[in-house]
Amino acid sequence: ETFGLAYAGDSVVAILAGQMAGAAAATRGPTGPFELSVGFLIMGGLLASFLWKENVAGGGSSSSDGDDDNDPKPTIRDAVKVVKADPKIMLVGAMQSLFEAAMYIFVLNWPPAVSKAISAYFSKFAAEGSTAAIGTPYGKVFSCFMACCLLGSTVFGQLTSSTKVDKEGKSKAVSTESFAVGMLSIAALAMGTATLSVGSSAPKIISALTSLPGLSTILAPLAGLKSKPGAILSVLMLSLFLFESCVGMYFPTIGTLRSKYFPDSHRSVVMNLFGIPLNAMVVTVFLSIEKLGVQGALGVSTTALAVATLCGFKLRGLVNGEKEASESK
Repeated sequence: ETFGLAYAGDSVVAILAGQMAGAAAATRGPTGPFELSVGFLIMGGLLASFLWKENVAGGGSSSSDGDDDNDPKPTIRDAVKVVKADPKIMLVGAMQSLFEAAMYIFVLNWPPAVSKAISAYFSKFAAEGSTAAIGTPYGKVFSCFMACCLLGSTVFGQLTSSTKVDKEGKSKAVSTESFAVGMLSIAALAMGTATLSVGSSAPKIISALTSLPGLSTILAPLAGLKSKPGAILSVLMLSLFLFESCVGMYFPTIGTLRSKYFPDSHRSVVMNLFGIPLNAMVVTVFLSIEKLGVQGALGVSTTALAVATLCGFKLRGLVNGEKEASESK
């Protein structure tokens, strides 16, 4: 619940930031949001200077008081041993690396994807011979994304709350492991839909999907959309909103899983260890962005989310297996 409330507060602040950034860009141009951020950084620095106390380790007069200070700090090698000792740590770390890599790739690719879709849709309304560019309201889109994050963190708090009990007093809360599986599955589906919608073959794909016997009823609304203006833009934005809702669910979910499975003594170094493949994946994608393009980059995100979903299923299976084994004793 604490993680959910914390990230819900972050989302509210981000919604306001998106609106202010949009207003600053409209007034001062592309540099406006950066200029505005300088003021907030200065205010943050002043608040930290006056309100925060220095985190100084307390000195001890005896050798026993200083034993903790003399303990060696855990290293990457120690973190590797900890990860090898417990497969659940490996699975949680893999979920973290894969999801956040997909998220960072998405962050730097949604502006060109959305801008291209908006330009393609609204260009037909422009007067013939007009060369005026169609502006994309990045600030408003970002605020909508953050509103979706707020919704996602709220859903996490509601479904995993320990106060949810039935008449017999048994907990009705969804386990964090099961919630993670559902969240990752939805995220992979949303990102896959966005990947397909940014390609030039999107109308053909929609037609193919709606022609399948098993999906014709479920995807019937798409059959009407594919022949209407703005269909691809609608599908793209809805899929991106759905993914951002999953982002709002992700942070409290992964925070809970880390606190549950990562040992306190090695938590920071284990997180740094899993940050290595995360950064390697993101850097590799952006070094290859000219070859991959926006659709290719989002395709990598979809693959990463699909693998993270498999890790989630494996984690849930291990936890349920251990629970059944303990109950049978």
